[in-house]
Amino acid sequence: MSWQPSPDWQPLTSGTGQATGGVWLTPDGQVVKRLLPGVEDPRHHAYWERQALVASSAVVAGTPGLRAPACLGVDRDAAGITLRMAYTPAASWTGEGLAAALGRFAGCSVGEPGWGARDVLRDRLRAVERRGGWEALKRAGLSSPAIEELWGRREAALAVLDGLPRVPTHGDAHPVNLLGRDGDDVIAIDWEQFGVGPAGFDLGYLALAVDTPLDELVAAHGGDVRPGAVLVAAYTGVSRAAWALAQPKPGNHVERLVRLSPIVDEAVSQAS
Repeated sequence: MSWQPSPDWQPLTSGTGQATGGVWLTPDGQVVKRLLPGVEDPRHHAYWERQALVASSAVVAGTPGLRAPACLGVDRDAAGITLRMAYTPAASWTGEGLAAALGRFAGCSVGEPGWGARDVLRDRLRAVERRGGWEALKRAGLSSPAIEELWGRREAALAVLDGLPRVPTHGDAHPVNLLGRDGDDVIAIDWEQFGVGPAGFDLGYLALAVDTPLDELVAAHGGDVRPGAVLVAAYTGVSRAAWALAQPKPGNHVERLVRLSPIVDEAVSQAS
């Protein structure tokens, strides 16, 4: 008999990760996430087992700034993995508060596991290349000389990121994943892309999702993270806008291109 969720479990979300087969809340307050086989490369950003390995290894169970919910069980079967975690109630956070928590996490000592994500932006840009680059923006009249120059300098930008200090990264530092609170620390969910990456990586993702000015986020985070944050935000934000043009529900990715313009300009100057 194939795995099935219990009828008394409340669906929370279908999940956005490539390996996520569903998320539920049980009557006794556990969160159950079902992981389905997918990408097998343990260094790829979408490696299907990574969330279960993060939970069972407890590698970020007690890290400062950012940590995972308590793991209550990891069960494997022929069709996938069932991950059980403590429920994390949503808390209210400012952009500066999240940036400060990310800064403390980036400054902690975490040994890099063999299954941690690496080269996330490089992998994503390779996927964008296979989809035709940012040509969709040009066809829609939404490109600009700076955007076109940024695309042309992508290899130089990746080389700059390769030269930055490598720090622990959540990998998808969006407020929907930076969910709970324990004092000034964040209880974060969805560690699918956890690994070690260039300083500023997580801050770049956060900058795309909050209205707090980048200067204030960098100041709250601390450290020399602006170069990495700018490059990651620029390439990720423009790539999302190009992708969104082909989606039935593009969200606000295209609209955010206007706000992203100063970051794109700054990224062009850094990718040299």
